[in-house]
Amino acid sequence: MECGVVRIDFAAEDDIDRILEIERGAISPPWTHGALLSEIYREDSFFAVAKNNSQFTIHNSQLFTRDVCGFVILRRIADEGELLQIAVEQCARRRGIADLLMDAAFRYADENVLKSIFLEVRAGNKAAISLYEKHGFKPISLRKGYYSDPVEDAVVMEARWKR
Repeated sequence: MECGVVRIDFAAEDDIDRILEIERGAISPPWTHGALLSEIYREDSFFAVAKNNSQFTIHNSQLFTRDVCGFVILRRIADEGELLQIAVEQCARRRGIADLLMDAAFRYADENVLKSIFLEVRAGNKAAISLYEKHGFKPISLRKGYYSDPVEDAVVMEARWKR
């Protein structure tokens, strides 16, 4: 899937180091190299990356040449899914890349006849909550003290649709 200078591909082993860099700037606590690597080979997992399709682009007067600029991980559990992670490199945010990744995850959900997708998000992460609501997720519960580093509540959200 392509949009402008960004395309969505399946994650590969060569992408893991770059994913770890993005993850450190967006997710706390980040996953390990081994956890990300094993997710690539899970049959019940959709692990995709957004890649810069051109040699370079100019963003905020900086040369932006990184290949992988975002990623998403969705795991299938029977007829439901869990959105485990989605992140976009800080200098590439607010350009529709997260929307492309969400759309790709929803296509996977459709292909696998999932009835709903769940996720947990830090209660204070208003940007992520806004993204999820834009894509049809609704809050269904709160998990007190769910996150560490720093300790924070998690909002559990769900997106449902009819097939």
